[in-house]
Amino acid sequence: MRTFFGGKFIEKEKLLEAGIQYPIKLEYYKKSDEENNLRQNKPKYGISIVKTSYMQNDIEIETKEIEFLSNDEVQIEKILKMFKENDVTPVSAEYILTDLSKQEF
Repeated sequence: MRTFFGGKFIEKEKLLEAGIQYPIKLEYYKKSDEENNLRQNKPKYGISIVKTSYMQNDIEIETKEIEFLSNDEVQIEKILKMFKENDVTPVSAEYILTDLSKQEF
C-alpha cells in the first residue's frame, strides 16, 4: 500500500540557480506491506519518490521505489520529512539513505 506523505514544487530560485527553466514537483509516499504481514504483526515500510518535470512541450516523470527499509514507521516518517525538507530527488535518494545508514538515525 502507498500513502501520500507530502509534496512540493522546488523553489523557482533554486531551479534557476541550477539552470533549469521549468517547474519541478516532488511527491513523497510511505509504502507498507501491512496487509501481507498482519499475521506476523511486523509490517515493513519503504518509500517512494516521484519527480515530475513540466517542460515546455513535455512532462517527464521519474520514480524511485525503495521497499523494506524498516519495520519502524516513525523512522520512515522522519526520513520522508527530511527528504521533503531538502528536495531529495529519486536519483539522490539511495545515496542519501546509504549515508544515513552509516549514522545513527
